[in-house]
Amino acid sequence: MNQPRTLQIGPRSMEEMEAFQRDLDAIHTAARRKVGEQDARYIRGILRLVRTTETVGRALLLFGWFPPTWLLGAFLLGISKIVDNMELGHNVMHGQFNFMNDPRFHGDTFEWDNTCPKQEWRHSHNYVHHTYTNVIGKDRDFGYGLLRLSNDLRWSWLHPFQLLLTALLALFFEWFVAIHDLQMDKVAIGRKKWSECRPQWLLVRAKIWRQVRKDYIAWPLVGAAAGAALFGGMDGAIDGALAVLLGNVVGNLIRNVWAWAIIFCGHFTERVYTFQRASIEGETKGQWYLRQILGSSNIQGGQLMHLMSGNLSHQIEHHLFPDLPANRYAEVAPQVRAVCDKYRIPYNTGSFAGQLWTVFKRIARYSLPGGPHKAVHIEVDSVLPERA
Repeated sequence: MNQPRTLQIGPRSMEEMEAFQRDLDAIHTAARRKVGEQDARYIRGILRLVRTTETVGRALLLFGWFPPTWLLGAFLLGISKIVDNMELGHNVMHGQFNFMNDPRFHGDTFEWDNTCPKQEWRHSHNYVHHTYTNVIGKDRDFGYGLLRLSNDLRWSWLHPFQLLLTALLALFFEWFVAIHDLQMDKVAIGRKKWSECRPQWLLVRAKIWRQVRKDYIAWPLVGAAAGAALFGGMDGAIDGALAVLLGNVVGNLIRNVWAWAIIFCGHFTERVYTFQRASIEGETKGQWYLRQILGSSNIQGGQLMHLMSGNLSHQIEHHLFPDLPANRYAEVAPQVRAVCDKYRIPYNTGSFAGQLWTVFKRIARYSLPGGPHKAVHIEVDSVLPERA
């Protein structure tokens, strides 16, 4: 395993690090003071969008295989699932809208249209990932226990196939996320017992069954009834059921691939840094801020990109301020970038196509052992002591 390379990036002294922290704290505080009815109206509008696109999409699928209605229905259902997962579920489960005191938008009670139980997501994502962002051996989201994306990880016989694994991960993203917190990779190599996973598995299994029952049993039965009524007989019922079933499959695939692309562009681009465990020992809030910026990537785009990405096109701002309503990220992003410029910190942003291309380059590069591209460890504490 390669020895980590220590760099100094950003604040060069304790005083400068504290000033950097104060600057970001001030941005967060000012933005939080503005949170109120405008944000509540925004998230209520997002819920209406999710319900409207789902209702129209599912209704169109009931007309069977007629191409214009079937294609539009599957597309709208996919859009509904994307917005439900990215802009509604992800952000609500971060507690961003708890201030509303509305159970529909409370982080502890919200249930999304996904096979991953809300409890598992909040633990693996809200706590583990956001606390230990890109810390090798602590943040299980870095590579998801499947992909080698850094020289910090040993190369094995599995890694030459990781472009194929990436394709499977993209297509079945919700299913991989559902079992992610079970740490099945550790079970496979004997570092964890199955008996330790069983309580979690029962929770995951119940949520998976709920989703399967809804998308692949209940709605196809509605499609069968609609097909029999519209087109008559058993053939109409079978065609109606199959049209709805495949429409649900396509809608889920649309959501899975898009969510995978946005998340990978936010975390695994070429210029994202990784960190060793020692770098977070005694970590200050300012150091944590620095690690979030260096471990994240933004995607440039307009309002549609921000909406469809759940505002994770502002991944840097999300990692800095996960409790801030995501619709505020576009507002604070220029201020965050100005702070980065002030303290000589790289602000990783680019077009969607450009960022996605570097993701594929990183996956391909680390499918092979060694090589010139090396993930850089930052010993954040090395920037703190005053130099004599």
